[in-house]
Amino acid sequence: MRTLLAVACITLSASALAQISFDDILNADNPANWLSYSQSLQNQRHSALTEINTGNVDGLELQWVWQARSLEKFETTPLVVDGVLYTVQAPNDVVALDAATGRIFWTYHHEPAPSRTCCGRVNRGLAILGNTLFMGTVDARLLAIDARAGNLIWNTSVANPDELYSITMPPMVVEEKVYIGVAGGDMPTRGFVAAYNVADGALIWKTHTIPGPGEPGHDTWSGNSWMTGGAAIWNAGAYDPEANLVYFGTGNPQPDWDGRDRLGDNLYSDSVLAFDADTGEIKWHYQFTPHDEMDYDSTQVPVLVDREWNGRQRKLMYWANRNGLMYVLDRVTGEFLHGKPFVAVNWMTGFDDNGRPIRAEGMLPSPQGTVIRPHVHGAINWAPTSYSPKQDLYYVAHWEDSGIMAIEGQFPQALGVNRRQTTMGDVALEPFLNNNEEAWGVVRAYDPDTLDPVWEFDLGNITWGGTLSTDGDLVFAGGKDGYFVALDANSGELKWKTNLGGQINAAPMTYAAGGRQYIAIAAGSALFTFALPD
Repeated sequence: MRTLLAVACITLSASALAQISFDDILNADNPANWLSYSQSLQNQRHSALTEINTGNVDGLELQWVWQARSLEKFETTPLVVDGVLYTVQAPNDVVALDAATGRIFWTYHHEPAPSRTCCGRVNRGLAILGNTLFMGTVDARLLAIDARAGNLIWNTSVANPDELYSITMPPMVVEEKVYIGVAGGDMPTRGFVAAYNVADGALIWKTHTIPGPGEPGHDTWSGNSWMTGGAAIWNAGAYDPEANLVYFGTGNPQPDWDGRDRLGDNLYSDSVLAFDADTGEIKWHYQFTPHDEMDYDSTQVPVLVDREWNGRQRKLMYWANRNGLMYVLDRVTGEFLHGKPFVAVNWMTGFDDNGRPIRAEGMLPSPQGTVIRPHVHGAINWAPTSYSPKQDLYYVAHWEDSGIMAIEGQFPQALGVNRRQTTMGDVALEPFLNNNEEAWGVVRAYDPDTLDPVWEFDLGNITWGGTLSTDGDLVFAGGKDGYFVALDANSGELKWKTNLGGQINAAPMTYAAGGRQYIAIAAGSALFTFALPD
C-alpha cells in the first residue's frame, strides 16, 4: 500500500508541475481542463469537447465514484487540471483525485471554528492559480493550499465567525488577486467582497455591499438598519478583462421577510454589483428586487456573453433571477436592456423606463397571508445556468408553478400538502408527492434575443441542480429525485438518463483525461463520473 501511495504522489507532482497561468484561466482554451467554477470567468458553463455527443451519449457508462465522508449537501463543482481532479468535502476538506480513475492522491483537512450558517455547512468549490488552490471556509477564512502535495501555504481571516459570518462560495482569481465574499445575510451582518494577494493572503481592498454614511445609496436604509442589513455574497462571480470589472450578485436584505424596520430600497441587496477589479470601487449596480420581503437573493451566477443586440455588438450579461424574472443587462454600463418573467410571477406587473420592477398592488406579506409567486426559494436559487455559443441558446434548470403564503414577519408558508418539497436541498431521496398545483422542475432553452422559451424538458420533481452544455450538442442536468439526464441541445429531446440514488444539488461539468472525455456530477454524498466505453 505504501508503494502505491508513493507512486500516486509522484504522478500528481509530475502532472501538476505545469503551472496554471491567469491567461489559462481567462482564455479557457484547453477544454480538457476545467479551471474555474463555471469553466471560464464568463460563467457560460459550456465545453468545446465533442467526444460525447447526441449520436453516442446513450452509451455512457459509470467509470468511478468517490464517496464523501460528509453527509452535508454536496454543492461543489470540481476543478480539473492536467488529469487531476480537485473537489471539496463539506465543510472544508480539499481532496485531489486521479481524474481518470478516482484514486485519491491527498486530502487536506481544515477544522473550522464553531460557526453558525443559515443553510448548511456547505462549500461550492475552489479556485486555482499556478500550483495553488484557494478555498473559503465556513468559519470565514481564506486558505491557500499547495495543489501538488496538499500542504497549507497561508491562512487568512476574512471575517469573524462569532459575528455570524461564513464563506460558502468558490473564490475567483484575477491576475494577482483572489476575490471572496461573505455569507450570513440571513442574520444581522453587513455583507462585503474583498480582494487578497494570491502570494501571501494580504488584503488589497474590501468593499461593503451596504453603503455607509455619506456613501451613495445610504439613504435607502431607514435608521440604523444598514448596519446589519445582510446583502451577503455567497456565490460565484464573473470578470470582464476589457472593462476590468468583477461582478457579484448580492443576497437578501435582513430581516428577510419583514421590511418594516428597514424602509427604502435597501441598496445594494438583491443586486448585481460591478466592481473595479483593482480598487473595489462600485462602478454600477442594478437592483433586481427593491425592498425585498420575499428572500429573493440575487446570488445567481452572472453569465457574460458577447453577441449582437438590436443590430450592434454588445457586451451582455444574462441573469435568470430567483424572483422569477430573466434579464439582459449591458455589463459595461449596467443598462437594463430587457427583462420578463420566465415563470408564473404575481408580485410585479412590468418595468418602468429605467428597468425598475413595478410592484403589483397588495403583493406583499400581510397579517392574513398573501399568495405570492414565485416561492421564497425562488424560480431558481443558486444553481448555475449555461450558454452555448454554438446553439446561441441560454439553458436554465428551474421551478415552475411555485407559490407561497407570505405572512408578515414570519417564514413564508408552503402551499399544498407536501411541505417537504421545498427544503434547501438534501442528500437522500424523498417521496415525490406533488399534486398538479405544486412546484415542478424543468430544463428550458431560452432565446437570448427575446428570452422566450425555445424548448422544455419536464424534470417532474423540483431541482436544485444546474446545467452544462457542450459542443457535442448536449445539455446535462439533474433534479431532486436523483435522475441525471442528457438532452439534445437543439430540441430538448431526452437522449440518456440514469438515477444516482441521491439528490442532485450541484451542476455537471466535463473534462478530458488520458484521451477520454468524462462527465462528472455530485449527487447525494458522492461524485459520479461517466465516459463512453474504452
